[in-house]
Amino acid sequence: MHAERAAAAERAVHERHLRRVWAVPGTLLGRSGWPPDPGQRLHWHWNYWWQAHLLDSLVDAQLRAPSAERAKRIERFAKSVLLRNFGRWINDYYDDIAWLGLALQRVRALGIDGFDGAIDAIGARLHEGWTDESGGGIWWRRGDRFKNAPANGPAAIFHARGGETEYAAALTTWLTTTLVDPETGLVWDGLRLDTGELEKNIYTYCQGVYLGACVELSEVDNAARTVRAVAEHCAPGGVLRGQNGGDGGLFGAILARYLALAARRLPDAEIAATARELVLTSAEACWSGAVEAPGGPLFSADWSRPAPSLPLPPEAPERDLSVQVGAWMLLEAAASLA
Repeated sequence: MHAERAAAAERAVHERHLRRVWAVPGTLLGRSGWPPDPGQRLHWHWNYWWQAHLLDSLVDAQLRAPSAERAKRIERFAKSVLLRNFGRWINDYYDDIAWLGLALQRVRALGIDGFDGAIDAIGARLHEGWTDESGGGIWWRRGDRFKNAPANGPAAIFHARGGETEYAAALTTWLTTTLVDPETGLVWDGLRLDTGELEKNIYTYCQGVYLGACVELSEVDNAARTVRAVAEHCAPGGVLRGQNGGDGGLFGAILARYLALAARRLPDAEIAATARELVLTSAEACWSGAVEAPGGPLFSADWSRPAPSLPLPPEAPERDLSVQVGAWMLLEAAASLA
């Protein structure tokens, strides 16, 4: 059941969003909206990190149901990121490049060659982001004075998977000591070094990346605390909380990805079961709330509520690639637990 649902979500994103870049043969990226406006048709609206998660979801699908056709699609897609980013693998946002690095590590693990240089370039740039100010950590972006969970979490996972466990542990320790609320166990957003102000917004994104880092480094107590905190504060009725469209369309899915990882790896059976139930309950709600659209199901930006009927109003967050890829990621996470 879960595999079939993930496959339906993959087909829907493929049919509605995946298109050539600037009509160049052999290229493929996700249009950022559906139905697309003129700028989206031409890929002028460029959201690098949405594409990184789409690539990661293609890898999920390949692991679920391997095919030579999809393997070629993954290679084309990854190379198209380089084209659309004007010949560079990196940009000024450390969180963005960490996400692409994670996806490319997984592409390489599939046996698809040609991305060692990209992974090395991303790793080097992430090292450049570290400073000892306020106890360590990397910046959110170059030239900024903000250090946050969205950058440090995925960077820690990237370096842990690349064998740089000491650096990954330093990033994760900074998160633990600086951004974990000692009362709730939830992870705050970030620290503004100019003012010393802690941004205490609670995003599902931040819980997910911290959990992922803790799992990769076998910090089981910190991982367990995070799973408990998510269950108590971020999943009313057992469904991971939605955070609208735009970038927020991916936040809950990021948490679902790493909850699924925790469910598979954590030794505490009770915590693993809690993580598993959060993913599966959210996936059931997401699937149940979808509406039929050209190409397949169209998913809600908030999994606890049904998607709007077609035609979508202009302001509907369900138009966003992020929302639809987020639902696909969630359903792949559920399929990985079957």
